Amino acid sequence: MRDKRLFSNVDIYNVLEHQKAEVKKEVYALESNYLLNASETDLIQWLVDKLRLDIPEINDSDIYIANHGETKVDVSRDPMRGIYDRSQPFYIPGTKIVIAVPFIGDVGFFDIRPSTFTTGGLPRADIVGNELHLTYEQAEANGEAIKAQYTRTVNEIKQNLVWLSESVAQFNNELERLVQTHVSQRKSQLLAGAGMLESLGLPIKRRGDAPTTYTVPVARRKAHIEKPQVNSVPFRPEPTLAAEEYEKILSIINNMVLVMEKSPHAFEDMDEEALRTHFLVQLNAQYEGQATGETFNYQGKTDILINHEGKNVFIAECKFWRGEQVFLETIDQLIDRYVSWRDTKTAVLIFNRNLNFSDVISTIEAVTPKHRYFKRDLGKSDETVFRYIFHQPEDANREMQLTIMAFNIPTKRKI
Repeated sequence: MRDKRLFSNVDIYNVLEHQKAEVKKEVYALESNYLLNASETDLIQWLVDKLRLDIPEINDSDIYIANHGETKVDVSRDPMRGIYDRSQPFYIPGTKIVIAVPFIGDVGFFDIRPSTFTTGGLPRADIVGNELHLTYEQAEANGEAIKAQYTRTVNEIKQNLVWLSESVAQFNNELERLVQTHVSQRKSQLLAGAGMLESLGLPIKRRGDAPTTYTVPVARRKAHIEKPQVNSVPFRPEPTLAAEEYEKILSIINNMVLVMEKSPHAFEDMDEEALRTHFLVQLNAQYEGQATGETFNYQGKTDILINHEGKNVFIAECKFWRGEQVFLETIDQLIDRYVSWRDTKTAVLIFNRNLNFSDVISTIEAVTPKHRYFKRDLGKSDETVFRYIFHQPEDANREMQLTIMAFNIPTKRKI
């Protein structure tokens, strides 16, 4: 299309409203079994990447001359020329130059009218692939005049893109929340329709007389991913530990370390099993036991777990720091031996004694993403508390939350 007037077709407000409707349309177009089986975090990120609005960007250093040569120039409107009949074109030999302005981003935004605009004329250009072509014809060659014209046009185009960016930024910032809302609503509808709403969380009744502890916030970071791949096995609901209870458990564990710091002599002789038992007692002081026995119990020597219908929905491993290899083997033990249900909540409690604690923290942060089942880094909720998503060996959509908590515990005094 020749000499297209840019930024003149559709109002940005209408585009944003349409895009909001597209978010819901995309979510509800997903096959129900796929939606229930896919990793929710991966699915949301894929939809965000797909639906995010991408304003074009121009780099001045990429601009180049695409074409130049001779042409016939109509000078019938030139008042400085003595032309008898100006009602029809009057051509003379001249020069034609085409300036190419490459861009990256969605070409469709050159059709969209910003909410802010100037009262003057809109810039014009031909759109050829991922380039804007600015065409100039002159009867007399004048490079400085052409440079001034294309510079002014490029600046006008950039200004309109800035105005569009201001409107689009709010949509992009809210997109993840909007996708999350629609995904959650549809999953709830699907589960409720099948009488399975209770499968979304495993409630645990806290004792009314238990002291209150704080909840640690999580700073989440998400990586760019492709559309999640799932198998065709029909979705089967699985009980999971509610997120707020997971946070409560972690905060109790963290508070117990504060007790250790205040009374170091009481803990300096404890081995892994003794420390584990100490945490176990404190956790059961906060929670009521289910059916028989305590809510929190153990299997083997170092596990703290919640078991539901023969499967573990919360597991914590307690280990003294013995180097990188033992640390990675501890994660292996969690995943290969104990984790079997979707969205299991886990923790690894690392106790450091007699080693440089800063080096231990640095090693944990460096080697954890190298584990073969690592999926995403959710960020640090404290200087020594690391949040991750790992996946199970046979299915990347079956995820576990792994929190690594490192503690510097008292060292036995020398006599």
